[in-house]
Amino acid sequence: MKRAYVDANVILRLVTGDPPEMADAAETTFRLVDSGELELVIEPVVIAEAVWVLSSFYGFSPPEIAPILRAFLAGEGIIGEEKDELLEALQLYEDKNVDFVDALLAIRMSREGVREVYSFDEHFDRLEGIRRRTPGR
Repeated sequence: MKRAYVDANVILRLVTGDPPEMADAAETTFRLVDSGELELVIEPVVIAEAVWVLSSFYGFSPPEIAPILRAFLAGEGIIGEEKDELLEALQLYEDKNVDFVDALLAIRMSREGVREVYSFDEHFDRLEGIRRRTPGR
């Protein structure tokens, strides 16, 4: 089986269908994944970019984005060391309406037993078990 990394733009074409010719090419690639001929490696930064583009450029909401990307990540031919963390972060992003990167950071903090984060971002205040400290105080 062949293995390759996947970039956010391929995921975005598949999700949005925009532009159609690139969406068709992305679908062809994912058919190879579905058939077991190809494994795609996913990095957290790629999911972060996909979340950002879908929300900022395409106007998707967290309840629209999270299920789509969770389904993508759950695919058998999609691999990555941080896949479980990404799935948890997408759930937190959707449930608590926090920035995806903040959700991912909170998941990693939790796994490492760290409970405090220095941040100006008040999204962290919505997350159980995380104490936000304001820098300079």
